Order: sequence, then C-alpha cells, then structure tokens
Amino acid sequence: MSRVKATKQELKRQRDALARYERYLPTLRLKQQQLQVELRRVEVALQEASEEEAAIRRELESWIELWAEPAPLLSFLSLEEVRTTETSVAGVTLPTFEGVSWQRVAPPLDATASWLDDALLVLERLLTLRLRRRVLAEQRSRLADELRLTSQRVNLFEKVKIPEAQEALRIIRIALGDLQAAEVVRAKIAKAKTLERERAA
Repeated sequence: MSRVKATKQELKRQRDALARYERYLPTLRLKQQQLQVELRRVEVALQEASEEEAAIRRELESWIELWAEPAPLLSFLSLEEVRTTETSVAGVTLPTFEGVSWQRVAPPLDATASWLDDALLVLERLLTLRLRRRVLAEQRSRLADELRLTSQRVNLFEKVKIPEAQEALRIIRIALGDLQAAEVVRAKIAKAKTLERERAA
C-alpha cells in the first residue's frame, strides 16, 4: 500500500472507495455463484451427451461388422444447418444449441445394403450429439473464463482493496487524531503563556 496523506480529503476519498468496494462485492459474489451454477449445469449436460454417445456406440457393437463394407454414407447425408441462438447468463453471452437440419438423399434400394437406412439414422444421431457437445464445450469455455475473471475480482476486493482502504482509514484517523491532540496541546501552551504574560504585566 502506498503512503496515504493524513488529510480530511484523503479520509473522504478512502471512505468513498471503501463504500464503493463494499457495494460492488455482493454483486460480484452473486455473479460468481450464478456462473458456478451454470458451469455445473453445462458440465452435467456434457456428461449426459457423452453417455448418450457411448450408449449409441454400444448399440452399434452388435452390427459393427457391417460398417466394414464400404458405403458412401456421406453422399446420402449432409449437414444443412446448425441452429444456435445466443443467451446471456450473468452477463456472459453463450451460444445455445437449438437443433440441426440434415439433408438426406434416399439411397437407391437396388444398389445399397439393406442396413444403410439404419446406419444413416445412427450417423445422424451421433453427428448431432457431437455438434451439441461442441456448443456445450464452447459454453463451458466461456463460463470458465468469466468465472476465473470474476473470482479474481472478488479476491481482489476481499483480500486487497477493502483491507487496504480499511488500513488507510485507520492510519488517517490516527494521524488526524494526533494532529488534533497536538493542536489542543499547543492551544493550552499558548493560553498558559498568554496568562503568564498577563500576570507578569
């Protein structure tokens, strides 16, 4: 902490600063809590999406050998649109997954394997999950960054700014008290000398 001036103006400035820090700190703590809750929600959603993908992959195990046959799956299925919107949570703009549009071309019945329709459905589900997980990962990244910054600000206020302002106020009050006491002593000495001169005269 830099040296503080023992003046009434500095006393007022430090009081105002302390009041400002104490007024903003609860807002920052609330934002920190909201970000923590939202981050937990996103992490749970990511975990659920991962578990859903694992479940789909387990379903595939019974007929995975069919995938060994060459099949131009992506010529029958293409991504048309990923729909996202933006929402704001505790002042952080987050992308929100709305859905996916796929363009499907019906495979020719006489030239493709019978399992191709089922494979296209599974592929569509897996790719949709991956796109959803990508959006959730972006949400998690933005929330984690904002939570880190907010936590730093909370710590700055709690551990640095508020204690510094309180210490500065304490030092200024002591210094102003000492000055006031010294003025009283000087006034008494001056009065005593004046009385002595009056008596001597």
